[in-house]
Amino acid sequence: DVRWSDFGFPGRSGKESTLWIGSEGANTPCHLDSYGCNLVLQVQGRKRWHLFPPGDTSFLYPTRIPYEESSIFSKVNIANPDLKRFPEFRNSTAHVVTLSPGQVLLVPRHWWHYVESIDPVTVSINSWIELDADHEARVEEAITRMLVCAIKSAENPSDGDLWLNPTEVEATSHEVNLQYLNEAVSAYLKCQETSVSGQARSSSTGAKQRTSASCKRKRREVGCEPESCTLLTQECDFPTPKAEELQKIPFGPHLIQVLPQSHKTSTMGAVPVESDSADLLHQNEGEHLGKLQCKRKRLLMSNDCDTAAHQMDSDCSPCTSQTALSTNDLLDCLVNPRVVSLVAQLLLERIRV
Repeated sequence: DVRWSDFGFPGRSGKESTLWIGSEGANTPCHLDSYGCNLVLQVQGRKRWHLFPPGDTSFLYPTRIPYEESSIFSKVNIANPDLKRFPEFRNSTAHVVTLSPGQVLLVPRHWWHYVESIDPVTVSINSWIELDADHEARVEEAITRMLVCAIKSAENPSDGDLWLNPTEVEATSHEVNLQYLNEAVSAYLKCQETSVSGQARSSSTGAKQRTSASCKRKRREVGCEPESCTLLTQECDFPTPKAEELQKIPFGPHLIQVLPQSHKTSTMGAVPVESDSADLLHQNEGEHLGKLQCKRKRLLMSNDCDTAAHQMDSDCSPCTSQTALSTNDLLDCLVNPRVVSLVAQLLLERIRV
């Protein structure tokens, strides 16, 4: 059984996990998860992770087509990018690491990741960890769902645009999406009220402690003679943890930082990583890329599918003229993460008034 509680998440067990099974060449297209952070345990075989920080979002050309709840995809095929169509990708900073059996990777909130299996059989287990920031993210996801479903559902279905990711069963109605939005807003406001009341209690307790400390200082000042009252100052040398003390800290000596690609090696697996970004862009050229489809909270096995990146490339072919914009072009602007975040803030401000 996987005990995620050992990583500082009390009460979290293997029940809140997803099992991933893949074969050599299987991959998940580059994307970020809207909710929480991610813990990944590699059980069998090796997987190579290409991670990009949230600050690289604009360099990765985010899109919500194909649409999937809580997943923002990149238009760029990380294994073989088209730098003529996506020139800003040159400015991204990849953190590449090969995860071996027995190792656990923490994927921070909103970090982009492209994952590929590099052994004949790979098995891994992950768990998405909820964060307080997820409440606002759910409002943003509800806004995105409303816009994508409303606009794409209005298109001619004979166009053959498969805009829903296979993990999404069907497009939800406007009424259902509106209900989802209201529930997300209510949950956010409730969380804010709880947070404010908690801060108020903490502030009240702190004020009492400060008052008590002030009274103690006054009593000391009143009780001492002027000539004997002196202000003592000393430098405190805090002891540094010894080796045996460090061993008592869970995973303390085993935590390894995943460094940017410019570093010579991937520290977790000690696998050489090219320092030149051009080498990364072409190191997987010619390989078969199969999309490892998954539905969270389910066990799925897949290695015979096209990549979402390839699908997005075909959906976004160069325009024949500057005015030939598609619905997807419009959506890429309307549901851009920065735009949706601003809309969510404006909407929440309206509710508070």
